[in-house]
Amino acid sequence: MSGDDRQNEEDRQKELAREHKERQAKRAAEQSAKARRNTFIGAAVAVVVVAGGIFAATTLVGNDGASNAAAESTPSASASPSGSPVLPTALPSSTPKQAKDVTCTYKRDNSVPHKYVGLPPKKPNMKLSTMTIKTNHGDIVIDVDPNATPCSVNSMAFLAKKGFYEGNKCHRLAKPETSGLYLLQCGDPQAKADGKNKTDGQGNAGYVFGDEAVDVMPYSRGVVFLTQPLDAAGQNSSQFAISMSDENTQLEQVYSVLGVVKSGLEIIDKVAEGGVITNPDDITGDGGSTAPKIPIVIKKVILK
Repeated sequence: MSGDDRQNEEDRQKELAREHKERQAKRAAEQSAKARRNTFIGAAVAVVVVAGGIFAATTLVGNDGASNAAAESTPSASASPSGSPVLPTALPSSTPKQAKDVTCTYKRDNSVPHKYVGLPPKKPNMKLSTMTIKTNHGDIVIDVDPNATPCSVNSMAFLAKKGFYEGNKCHRLAKPETSGLYLLQCGDPQAKADGKNKTDGQGNAGYVFGDEAVDVMPYSRGVVFLTQPLDAAGQNSSQFAISMSDENTQLEQVYSVLGVVKSGLEIIDKVAEGGVITNPDDITGDGGSTAPKIPIVIKKVILK
């Protein structure tokens, strides 16, 4: 690439980042206002969901701002309770489907930093039920349900099989005192999680796909959801977030839920005690601005 081409590309990235930041600020303001109106409603719903152990499927935030991931917004979230958390205990009672009845559509996307390992198959494996994230601190085990979000689970299974997540550093630890939220976000293949990389939180797998089961479940503690830009829809890819507080139910439900953590939340709680690294130069205004000081590195992801 010539010097002129590199300069043009840098100018283009800066302009895209500026436009995104403006849209994100507007969306964050709107979301914050909505969150304040729905605080008590959201909390009430969270109690019902946790007590009933119901997973109706849904959504999370993503790709850049938390990096997208789920978002900055809203009233302060309380830290997680000590001891074993009370979590939804069952993934949904959705009607069983056959792979032949489901077709997933994935579209190439090279508009952001990415790591492309191919496109997932159009027909999902409907027998998968568990996703294990093996980290440098231990395993995080998640119940998933292809009947609720077949294309989301299919994408995760494909990337896991390709070794996409191996060596990935979780780039965002949002805590109540820094973001008004409590969640861990991972899945940006280019993230450095060092407080210096300006594009942390923007990366994906080089393809995107549509939302699934949106607006059916609040993001209570233990819920795992896909993340995507706050100002976008149908832009799911490799990034995902794990909610660490019932207060996250205040988030607007616009993200696809991937599953519910069965074990391993204490790993994230322990890392969170070490604090976060603030990146003042993050071009998105949030995405990679709060990486955990104690790194969480994904060694392998397994779905079965």
